[in-house]
Amino acid sequence: MYPFTEQFLKYNSQNPDKKIGMLILDVKGNYYAQVKNYAEKYHLLEDLTVIELNAKVTYNPLHKPNLKPLVLANRLKTILELFSENNQESYWLDKAEQILAEAIKLCRIYNDGYVTFPEIHKLITVQGYYQEKINQMRELFISGKLKIEQIYELNTALDFFQREFENLDSRTSSILKSEITRMTNTFISDYNVLKTFCPQKEELTFTGFEEVINQGKIVVLNMNIAEYKNLSKIMAAYLKLDFQTEIMMNLAKTTSRITAFICDEYAEYVTKTDSDFFSLSREAKCINIVSTQSYSSLQNTLKDEAAVKVICQNLINKIWYRTDDIFTIEEAQKQLGKEEKEKTSKNISENAKETKYNYFTKSLVNKDSTISESFNLYTQSDYIYDTNFFTQELKTFTSLCFLSDGNKILKPRKMEMYPYFLNQNKEEKI
Repeated sequence: MYPFTEQFLKYNSQNPDKKIGMLILDVKGNYYAQVKNYAEKYHLLEDLTVIELNAKVTYNPLHKPNLKPLVLANRLKTILELFSENNQESYWLDKAEQILAEAIKLCRIYNDGYVTFPEIHKLITVQGYYQEKINQMRELFISGKLKIEQIYELNTALDFFQREFENLDSRTSSILKSEITRMTNTFISDYNVLKTFCPQKEELTFTGFEEVINQGKIVVLNMNIAEYKNLSKIMAAYLKLDFQTEIMMNLAKTTSRITAFICDEYAEYVTKTDSDFFSLSREAKCINIVSTQSYSSLQNTLKDEAAVKVICQNLINKIWYRTDDIFTIEEAQKQLGKEEKEKTSKNISENAKETKYNYFTKSLVNKDSTISESFNLYTQSDYIYDTNFFTQELKTFTSLCFLSDGNKILKPRKMEMYPYFLNQNKEEKI
């Protein structure tokens, strides 16, 4: 992945109008150091934004005043699905999405349009906090400080909470609150997380990807998933959704800027929405480069084989290394297609004029027998590369490439890969 990253950073690095806007998701926490080296090499450190804990950059995922509450709530539902892998009933997530949408409406009214995870958490779970904010909004209404649109949204939110949410039985209410707090607790239980991702409005330093895309800047999420599992997944999914939305909004413009999305260990951050984005992002000039251990890893995360196939189908260029995963091998074989292969069959037959049964040896004894042997050569349609090729013939730093030159698909071929660190070792010796 490093060579691709360096190429993107080098491309028009000194041309402000053509630099590539990028989002890089760092799963292991070691990708950022290499990106920083490349940024320094091509004089792009001022364009680099690193989202991590205990840093100067602050980012509030919920502060999206240009998005409707229901759209914002749908993003949160997508994130909740990452933690509800075995939930086969959509009711709970659909209802949680509705609750979040109505809570966002209220929060925007009483908090001057600024929404945070702590506010959502308290509105839904803290007894008495909801009523306190209702009294506050009543004062705003009486004093005539609310706009017509705010009054309408206030009425719909109150109608939902008072007629539906408050009338739920205790068990249903507890389950819904539990679903929502699985996400919100991540942001309120740790001070450093709260300070970084739920800052005061005036303390925000990173507000979204509009500037990143329009000015060709680089955003890196530097968060080791082993150390911050839930937080890492939430932020990665949210940044990815934010990035994808901004790119698709740019389609309305006459000219779209080239952008890139890079993710190592993609199975950790994959979401079903990626299948829709990958199918449309080519028109928006977004280059997507992802790597994963196997297709089964993606399926294990999504729990949806059809979604995995759609994602893989929309990634035009593919590089396969040695693998033992049968699902990956079978899908690769199907994508590479079949060809006519020569097959040989050999038959040996024996004919005897007289056959007797020997009771001592319990076997047949032939007399005056003749033996004939025949060979048959025929063609049969079979996969171009068999299973043994993927499991045994591909060695270290050797891959099977299925690539396009932009106009046509090139013939699949086995290729020797040149490790990036060999160049690095040469530079260090010099």
